[in-house]
Amino acid sequence: MCKDESVLQIQVQRLYRLIIYFKWLIVLLLWSSVGSLSIWSLRREISLWLDHFTWISVRYSLAYNKLSAVGLGLCLGTTTAILVWQSRHILWGISPEEQKRLEQQVRQINHQGETHPLWRWVIQDNSN
Repeated sequence: MCKDESVLQIQVQRLYRLIIYFKWLIVLLLWSSVGSLSIWSLRREISLWLDHFTWISVRYSLAYNKLSAVGLGLCLGTTTAILVWQSRHILWGISPEEQKRLEQQVRQINHQGETHPLWRWVIQDNSN
């Protein structure tokens, strides 16, 4: 492997790590905004669940509070999707198609130069 290839692979790993951080940041923002508002609007029902928990009470609470149910579903769905996506990469590695897409993105960031918003985290050598 030549020096350019090893540098490209390091930059691809930086971009991949940045994508992971960004996805988890989205999850954190969703839970702190939409999730907390949804849970807050279910506070009366949650207090009832703590006293007498049944799955039917959960079902009816979510059925009569559709906006809260959609908000919690969005948060849970996004979290689950990212967990599955990241677990797949941990277990089986990045697919060749995705590796190629990441390499193309790194080349595009490198081609655009310092004007690209991700250049300083992906391309710039931080060892200085």
